[in-house]
Amino acid sequence: MLGACGGDDGGDDDGTDPGVTYYQDVKPLVDAKCVGCHSADGIAPFPLTTYEELVEMAGVALVNVENKTMPPWPPNPDCNDYFADRSMSDEQIALFKAWVEGGRLMGDAATAAPPLDTEQVRLTRVDKTLAMPVSYTPQTTTDNPDDYRCFVIPWTETTNKFVTGFRAVPGNTRVVHHVIAFYANPGQVAEYQALDDAEAGPGYTCFGGTGGSSRAWLGAWAPGSLGSDMPAGTGLLVEPGSAIILQLHYNVLEPGPTPDLTTIEMKLDDTVAKNAIIQPWANPNWIDTQLMHIPAGQADVMHSFEFDATFATGGPFTVWSAALHMHTLGKSAKASIVRADGSSECLLQIDDWNFHWQGSYALRQQPVFNRGDKLRVECHFDNSPANQPLVGGQPRVPQDVYWGEGTGDEMCLGAFYVTPL
Repeated sequence: MLGACGGDDGGDDDGTDPGVTYYQDVKPLVDAKCVGCHSADGIAPFPLTTYEELVEMAGVALVNVENKTMPPWPPNPDCNDYFADRSMSDEQIALFKAWVEGGRLMGDAATAAPPLDTEQVRLTRVDKTLAMPVSYTPQTTTDNPDDYRCFVIPWTETTNKFVTGFRAVPGNTRVVHHVIAFYANPGQVAEYQALDDAEAGPGYTCFGGTGGSSRAWLGAWAPGSLGSDMPAGTGLLVEPGSAIILQLHYNVLEPGPTPDLTTIEMKLDDTVAKNAIIQPWANPNWIDTQLMHIPAGQADVMHSFEFDATFATGGPFTVWSAALHMHTLGKSAKASIVRADGSSECLLQIDDWNFHWQGSYALRQQPVFNRGDKLRVECHFDNSPANQPLVGGQPRVPQDVYWGEGTGDEMCLGAFYVTPL
């Protein structure tokens, strides 16, 4: 039984050193590295906010900490330097191991050590919360487990606002594959309202985008995303009279009613020094074609795309953060800048892709992308029998896979938060 020694408070009447204890050694570490996800309202499956909770899961936690799957930190450290690295150092891992194997002592709460002074990337303030108009139950079948649904949410602010922080809160993480908040400016709202009015039920079907003219993102969520402030002094403009088009991709592997009511939370400011955009990046020729072919049975299939991205901003821009997105056959991925002189600058490299831990990573040093440079994404896929998703509890038989909107399809997508110079 885990935590069999957990009743010991670690104190000795003779004043000798009680060893590694929860309150004096381990709690500051767990609070800094784990509790952001392992809390009552976090994305992790169980909380680790108290001594009792940690003692119960200590053995499982140690296995994951020692093999470095927890805390999850997918980026290759040799690629770039990022804010708020969640990974534990070798010394911190050794400390946690000493606590687990040394009796899981509690220590004295009255003399608890102060929190660790660590960087945190999080949403620091919630000024506006928007929700889907009503709860929605995905319309899926065993043969077609994916449903894309868009909801038009009016923007009620009466003056220009800048979104300076964003977090999506899926209502039902068992079925929500991703969330994207698109921005429809005042001139685009009518076309989206018409799409909504033309289809019965909440929202409207929107495979492959919003179905309208907007391509602007305000924020996104995929499994593992935690939400954060935007880089200081930057933000995304939203005008009065606009609307948020909230796109939900649902993937329901087990039939049955699975309602969802997703919300988004935003930090807002009246002014910023730099107006930003979120730039998705993929080969447009992959979409609605079979050019991104991942043959059945092959264990390493690579696809890449590079192009001068200054057309998106009208000129040079600064890159503040980078994210990558694939589905369940993803093996590894990399985003980089190929300079005009042929040199390459790595932005983000994920060597061991995990669909359940995706995120955007803020760059400590922000490179400038100039005319003549190329923004490159490179993705590797494993379509071998050993790397198939489960369908009905059984591994899927390998089949040819292409770019597509379903979870059983694939993508090779980058997303970059940038500000024009």
